[in-house]
Amino acid sequence: MSEKPEPVDYTYTPIGTIHSPFKDIVGMPIQPTGARGIRGTIEIRSDLKGGLADLERFSRIILLYSLHRCTGYSLKVSPFLDPTPHGIFATRSPKRPNAIGFSIVRLVGIDDCTLTIEDVDILDGTPLLDIKPYVPAFDSYPDERSGWLGAVAHNAQHAKSDDRFQ
Repeated sequence: MSEKPEPVDYTYTPIGTIHSPFKDIVGMPIQPTGARGIRGTIEIRSDLKGGLADLERFSRIILLYSLHRCTGYSLKVSPFLDPTPHGIFATRSPKRPNAIGFSIVRLVGIDDCTLTIEDVDILDGTPLLDIKPYVPAFDSYPDERSGWLGAVAHNAQHAKSDDRFQ
């Protein structure tokens, strides 16, 4: 019988800060599809500027960030699009054991250490952990099952956040 490994704590240093028009969680779009055309910026740390080389050649980027305003977590939640409780790992709820969020946004431009982005569904001042290029050939699987979200995902375009996950 194998022993259960001890949990390891990880520390991440933000690579920058995401800025958006959303100063409060209440009323924010819940997914980038509901934030079409909403602009924001990302300020990348100056010591990491070299890592932006060639990024301008991508039209979309994946942002991984800290859900820094969330406290605690729940293993079952009633997400924004369905009043039925679901296991946290079957949702995109921010109340997670590791409060890490991700969004796929449009990259509008890069000026020095500032990225201009669109389709922003992220709270102003959010610490950015990483950027990855979005590659349709790698990241898009449109014919796959999407569980309970399949019946309600189209509602994300109009749904707004409330205070249930603060």
